[in-house]
Amino acid sequence: MQLKAMYKSYTVDEAKKKLEYYCAYQERCHGEVIQKLRSLNMIPQAIDAIVVHLIDNDFLNEERFACAFARGKFRIKQWGRTRIVNELKARDISIYNINKALREIREEEYLESFERLFEKEWEASVEKSLQKKKKKVMDFLLRKGYETHLVLDKVYNAV
Repeated sequence: MQLKAMYKSYTVDEAKKKLEYYCAYQERCHGEVIQKLRSLNMIPQAIDAIVVHLIDNDFLNEERFACAFARGKFRIKQWGRTRIVNELKARDISIYNINKALREIREEEYLESFERLFEKEWEASVEKSLQKKKKKVMDFLLRKGYETHLVLDKVYNAV
């Protein structure tokens, strides 16, 4: 009994069209595009050609991706700078693009978001022990990616 290939094969042109749509739908980083092309069983030479095509035709732009990622994660998920930086680094985004992306977040908006999150979490905590309550709130804010000095100042000044 012979196993038949379960994978559809794509020509370079078909894959280009598919990836143009993939990139137009949402900003993507190079790694996501390469992973998608590998999932389509494209050979390395075709992957390189398609990635170059996407960059040349402005479907793929890491600077634009980094800025959109930072804005979105901050505004929608209320992530702090540390978490955003770590997530962008995990996607192999350059330091230049990471710094440019962080400039998308206004300082006063950042601090307001931090204050709101702190207040919400502080009020929501049902811990009886002040020490445990501070620890839980601190852990939450650090997981969200806010800077240690901001979190420590806020939590230790809370009563």
